[in-house]
Amino acid sequence: MSTENRDLPSSEQLARELKRIKDRKRFIKLLYSTVASLAVVAAVSVLVSMLFLPVLRVTGTSMTPTLQNDELVVCRRTGSFERGDIIAFYHNNKILLKRVIALPGETVSIDENGVVSVDGQRFDEPYIDEPAFGTCDITLPYQVPDSRVFVMGDHRSDSIDSRTKEIGCISEEMIVGRVIWCIYPFGSMKAF
Repeated sequence: MSTENRDLPSSEQLARELKRIKDRKRFIKLLYSTVASLAVVAAVSVLVSMLFLPVLRVTGTSMTPTLQNDELVVCRRTGSFERGDIIAFYHNNKILLKRVIALPGETVSIDENGVVSVDGQRFDEPYIDEPAFGTCDITLPYQVPDSRVFVMGDHRSDSIDSRTKEIGCISEEMIVGRVIWCIYPFGSMKAF
Protein backbone atom coordinates (compact mmCIF):
# COMPACT_ATOMS: atom_id res chain seq x y z
CA MET A 1 0.00 0.00 0.00
CA SER A 2 2.82 2.41 0.66
CA THR A 3 4.32 1.88 -2.83
CA GLU A 4 1.00 2.77 -4.42
CA ASN A 5 0.89 6.11 -2.59
CA ARG A 6 4.40 7.00 -3.82
CA ASP A 7 3.37 6.65 -7.48
CA LEU A 8 0.39 8.97 -7.14
CA PRO A 9 1.07 12.70 -7.50
CA SER A 10 0.46 14.90 -4.51
CA SER A 11 -2.23 17.55 -4.52
CA GLU A 12 0.48 20.23 -4.85
CA GLN A 13 1.91 18.49 -7.93
CA LEU A 14 -1.57 18.24 -9.44
CA ALA A 15 -2.24 21.93 -8.76
CA ARG A 16 1.11 22.93 -10.38
CA GLU A 17 0.39 20.76 -13.43
CA LEU A 18 -3.12 22.22 -13.83
CA LYS A 19 -1.69 25.75 -13.50
CA ARG A 20 0.98 24.96 -16.14
CA ILE A 21 -1.66 23.63 -18.54
CA LYS A 22 -3.88 26.70 -17.99
CA ASP A 23 -0.90 29.05 -18.45
CA ARG A 24 0.08 27.26 -21.66
CA LYS A 25 -3.49 27.52 -23.03
CA ARG A 26 -3.59 31.22 -22.07
CA PHE A 27 -0.21 31.80 -23.75
CA ILE A 28 -1.32 30.04 -26.96
CA LYS A 29 -4.56 32.04 -26.98
CA LEU A 30 -2.63 35.30 -26.43
CA LEU A 31 -0.10 34.38 -29.15
CA TYR A 32 -2.90 33.57 -31.61
CA SER A 33 -4.69 36.82 -30.77
CA THR A 34 -1.47 38.86 -31.22
CA VAL A 35 -0.62 37.24 -34.57
CA ALA A 36 -4.19 37.73 -35.80
CA SER A 37 -4.13 41.42 -34.72
CA LEU A 38 -0.77 42.00 -36.45
CA ALA A 39 -2.06 40.36 -39.63
CA VAL A 40 -5.12 42.63 -39.65
CA VAL A 41 -2.97 45.74 -39.02
CA ALA A 42 -0.58 44.72 -41.81
CA ALA A 43 -3.45 44.10 -44.24
CA VAL A 44 -5.08 47.44 -43.43
CA SER A 45 -1.71 49.23 -43.76
CA VAL A 46 -1.11 47.70 -47.17
CA LEU A 47 -4.61 48.63 -48.34
CA VAL A 48 -4.30 52.20 -47.10
CA SER A 49 -0.86 52.63 -48.67
CA MET A 50 -1.95 51.12 -51.98
CA LEU A 51 -5.32 52.83 -52.27
CA PHE A 52 -5.00 56.16 -50.49
CA LEU A 53 -1.45 57.04 -49.40
CA PRO A 54 1.22 55.33 -51.51
CA VAL A 55 4.75 55.44 -50.08
CA LEU A 56 7.48 55.86 -52.72
CA ARG A 57 11.28 55.90 -52.70
CA VAL A 58 13.03 58.72 -54.55
CA THR A 59 15.56 57.46 -57.08
CA GLY A 60 17.87 59.77 -58.97
CA THR A 61 18.69 63.44 -58.75
CA SER A 62 16.14 65.09 -61.04
CA MET A 63 14.24 66.60 -58.08
CA THR A 64 17.21 67.95 -56.10
CA PRO A 65 17.43 70.11 -54.05
CA THR A 66 13.81 69.49 -52.98
CA LEU A 67 14.04 65.68 -52.86
CA GLN A 68 17.21 63.64 -52.45
CA ASN A 69 18.01 60.12 -53.67
CA ASP A 70 16.67 57.36 -51.35
CA GLU A 71 14.23 59.58 -49.45
CA LEU A 72 10.76 58.14 -48.81
CA VAL A 73 7.73 60.22 -49.71
CA VAL A 74 4.00 59.80 -49.16
CA CYS A 75 1.54 60.63 -51.93
CA ARG A 76 -2.13 61.42 -51.63
CA ARG A 77 -4.38 60.22 -54.40
CA THR A 78 -6.22 63.25 -55.71
CA GLY A 79 -7.56 64.43 -59.02
CA SER A 80 -6.76 68.11 -58.66
CA PHE A 81 -3.33 69.65 -58.96
CA GLU A 82 -1.93 73.15 -58.87
CA ARG A 83 1.16 74.66 -60.40
CA GLY A 84 4.09 73.90 -58.12
CA ASP A 85 2.75 70.57 -56.78
CA ILE A 86 5.09 67.58 -56.92
CA ILE A 87 3.34 64.59 -58.45
CA ALA A 88 4.12 60.92 -58.93
CA PHE A 89 3.16 59.33 -62.24
CA TYR A 90 3.66 56.16 -64.25
CA HIS A 91 6.05 56.18 -67.20
CA ASN A 92 7.42 53.00 -68.85
CA ASN A 93 6.66 50.76 -65.85
CA LYS A 94 8.33 53.19 -63.46
CA ILE A 95 6.99 55.84 -61.13
CA LEU A 96 8.58 59.24 -61.65
CA LEU A 97 8.39 62.35 -59.46
CA LYS A 98 8.23 65.80 -61.08
CA ARG A 99 6.78 69.24 -60.41
CA VAL A 100 3.62 70.54 -62.13
CA ILE A 101 4.53 73.61 -64.17
CA ALA A 102 1.42 74.12 -66.30
CA LEU A 103 -2.17 72.86 -66.29
CA PRO A 104 -4.45 71.88 -69.22
CA GLY A 105 -4.85 74.66 -71.77
CA GLU A 106 -1.98 76.78 -70.43
CA THR A 107 0.99 77.79 -72.61
CA VAL A 108 4.56 77.16 -71.45
CA SER A 109 7.61 79.09 -72.66
CA ILE A 110 11.20 78.53 -71.59
CA ASP A 111 13.88 81.03 -72.63
CA GLU A 112 17.49 80.12 -73.47
CA ASN A 113 18.49 80.76 -69.83
CA GLY A 114 15.87 78.32 -68.54
CA VAL A 115 13.43 80.92 -67.19
CA VAL A 116 9.91 79.47 -67.35
CA SER A 117 6.81 81.49 -68.24
CA VAL A 118 3.21 80.23 -68.13
CA ASP A 119 0.65 82.14 -70.21
CA GLY A 120 3.16 84.98 -70.62
CA GLN A 121 3.82 85.38 -66.86
CA ARG A 122 7.20 84.46 -65.41
CA PHE A 123 6.75 81.44 -63.15
CA ASP A 124 8.31 82.02 -59.70
CA GLU A 125 10.36 78.95 -58.75
CA PRO A 126 12.08 79.40 -55.36
CA TYR A 127 12.67 75.63 -55.09
CA ILE A 128 15.27 75.40 -57.90
CA ASP A 129 18.96 76.22 -57.41
CA GLU A 130 19.37 77.67 -60.88
CA PRO A 131 17.32 77.79 -64.06
CA ALA A 132 18.58 75.73 -66.99
CA PHE A 133 17.16 75.06 -70.43
CA GLY A 134 18.10 71.37 -70.16
CA THR A 135 17.07 68.74 -72.68
CA CYS A 136 14.22 70.04 -74.83
CA ASP A 137 12.98 68.68 -78.15
CA ILE A 138 9.51 70.25 -78.22
CA THR A 139 8.52 73.43 -80.00
CA LEU A 140 8.13 76.36 -77.62
CA PRO A 141 5.84 78.03 -76.71
CA TYR A 142 3.93 74.83 -75.99
CA GLN A 143 0.22 74.58 -75.18
CA VAL A 144 -0.69 71.83 -72.70
CA PRO A 145 -3.39 69.51 -74.10
CA ASP A 146 -6.67 68.87 -72.28
CA SER A 147 -6.55 66.39 -69.35
CA ARG A 148 -2.76 66.64 -69.16
CA VAL A 149 -0.17 68.51 -67.09
CA PHE A 150 3.27 69.81 -68.03
CA VAL A 151 5.94 68.69 -65.52
CA MET A 152 9.61 69.46 -64.91
CA GLY A 153 12.20 68.26 -62.42
CA ASP A 154 13.71 70.77 -59.99
CA HIS A 155 17.25 69.96 -61.17
CA ARG A 156 16.58 71.38 -64.61
CA SER A 157 19.88 70.49 -66.29
CA ASP A 158 19.58 66.83 -65.19
CA SER A 159 15.85 66.17 -65.56
CA ILE A 160 14.14 64.42 -68.46
CA ASP A 161 10.54 65.64 -68.32
CA SER A 162 7.74 67.24 -70.37
CA ARG A 163 10.34 69.22 -72.31
CA THR A 164 11.02 65.99 -74.24
CA LYS A 165 8.78 64.02 -76.56
CA GLU A 166 9.91 60.88 -74.70
CA ILE A 167 7.88 61.85 -71.63
CA GLY A 168 5.69 64.71 -72.87
CA CYS A 169 2.72 65.97 -70.90
CA ILE A 170 1.31 63.62 -68.32
CA SER A 171 -2.26 62.38 -68.70
CA GLU A 172 -4.41 62.49 -65.59
CA GLU A 173 -4.98 58.71 -65.58
CA MET A 174 -1.21 58.11 -65.30
CA ILE A 175 -0.89 60.22 -62.14
CA VAL A 176 -0.47 58.25 -58.90
CA GLY A 177 -0.93 61.26 -56.64
CA ARG A 178 0.47 64.44 -55.18
CA VAL A 179 3.52 64.21 -52.89
CA ILE A 180 2.49 65.51 -49.46
CA TRP A 181 5.29 64.40 -47.08
CA CYS A 182 8.88 63.34 -47.03
CA ILE A 183 8.98 60.81 -44.18
CA TYR A 184 12.52 59.41 -44.34
CA PRO A 185 15.22 60.06 -43.33
CA PHE A 186 13.60 61.19 -40.13
CA GLY A 187 15.88 64.22 -39.77
CA SER A 188 14.65 65.65 -43.06
CA MET A 189 10.90 65.08 -42.63
CA LYS A 190 8.91 67.82 -44.35
CA ALA A 191 5.45 68.52 -45.70
CA PHE A 192 4.68 69.80 -49.21
